[in-house]
Amino acid sequence: MDVILTILGILAGIIVLLLVLALIAPKAYTIQRSIVINKPRQQVFEYVKYLRNQDNYSKWVMTDPNKRMTYRGTDGTVGYASAWDSDVKQAGKGEQTIEKIVEGERIDIRVIFIKPFASVADTYIATQAVSDNATAVKWSFDSKMPYPMNLMLLFINMDKMLGADMNESLGNLKRILEK
Repeated sequence: MDVILTILGILAGIIVLLLVLALIAPKAYTIQRSIVINKPRQQVFEYVKYLRNQDNYSKWVMTDPNKRMTYRGTDGTVGYASAWDSDVKQAGKGEQTIEKIVEGERIDIRVIFIKPFASVADTYIATQAVSDNATAVKWSFDSKMPYPMNLMLLFINMDKMLGADMNESLGNLKRILEK
């Protein structure tokens, strides 16, 4: 009986320790990546402001070519939404909506993930002229994790994990636009 109580005490101590760590762990994270594309700013912006073009460059969107898609509104305008549902766990289920457009400069998108984990991310893609024929594209991804799930942020390097996917996606975008 003493062994069982000792084991239960140790388990309770570990659980309390993890919950305390979650109290001090970060609850939000931001990942940003950028690339220079050798095309004029307006041409680059006209491509990235359409969510359906993500089918051609976003690693996340291309995870499951057989996902079920639905669309609402007019692509490239505020309020346009694309929703996906996939049987592939990495693709999951969710929806993204254009929240704001600063013409020629920036598109803000809210992404709501339903599966495999529920969460919300605010993202944007911004374009800035480097020269007449070169554009810096910056992609930013901001999200939060609720307590106690935020404990994972102590053990998972979100910047490295999601940043690699963003770099691949931006590389795809560069290849498409520089053809």
